[in-house]
Parts: sequence; structure tokens; C-alpha cells
Amino acid sequence: VQLQASGGGLVQAGGYLRLSCVASGSTLISYGMGWFRQAPGLEREFVAAITRSAVSTSYADSVKGRFTISRDNAKSTVYLQMNSLKPEDTATYYCAASKNPFRPTVAELGYAYWGQGTLVTVSS
Repeated sequence: VQLQASGGGLVQAGGYLRLSCVASGSTLISYGMGWFRQAPGLEREFVAAITRSAVSTSYADSVKGRFTISRDNAKSTVYLQMNSLKPEDTATYYCAASKNPFRPTVAELGYAYWGQGTLVTVSS
């Protein structure tokens, strides 16, 4: 499956963005999906994950209550709604498809396919 992330950009602190990740080459229903991010000089970290049926989700503590992951399997698209953005949210955001469609996967090793990343910059 190929993943294409988009929706990044420059936003002021307190603002919002919605990231999208479109899948092609395979049906999205077969995969759990996740978002990760990597800030300059830091390791990539987990942000959010969702099961194939969207019954279960998981979030990093740093984004709980501000970010929402969702999916539209008919459109083969996963979203990350990011509200109340902070400068520390600045990073390149990556979507990924998990090998386990039934549990929200936190570990990077649980993901088989990765998108190319979209840059989010939050100014103070």
C-alpha cells in the first residue's frame, strides 16, 4: 500500500490543522493506521493510532484532548485533526499502516508501510 500525507503548513500557536493520509494500492480496511512525528534532532515518536473499524484509538499523552484521529475507509483516508497547536508540536508528521488492524498500535515496529511525511510548523 502507498500512503500520501498532506495538510501540513505554518500555523500560529492555538491554531489548528487537519492532516490527511490517502492510501492507494490496497484497501485501507485491511490496516490499522497511525500517525507519528519527528521534530528536528529528535527521534520519531508516536502520536495517534486507530483500528480498522475505528472502534478503538490511542493517543500520546502530549496530544490527548487536542488531537483526534479518524478514518473514512470508503475514501481510503485517515485524518489527524490537530487543535490548540503548540510550538512543541512542530515536526514532520508521518502516517503509517499497521500490521495489526484490530488494536491501535503504538510501536513503530508494528507498522509495515509509511508515508513520506508532511511538515507542521507552529509559531509562537
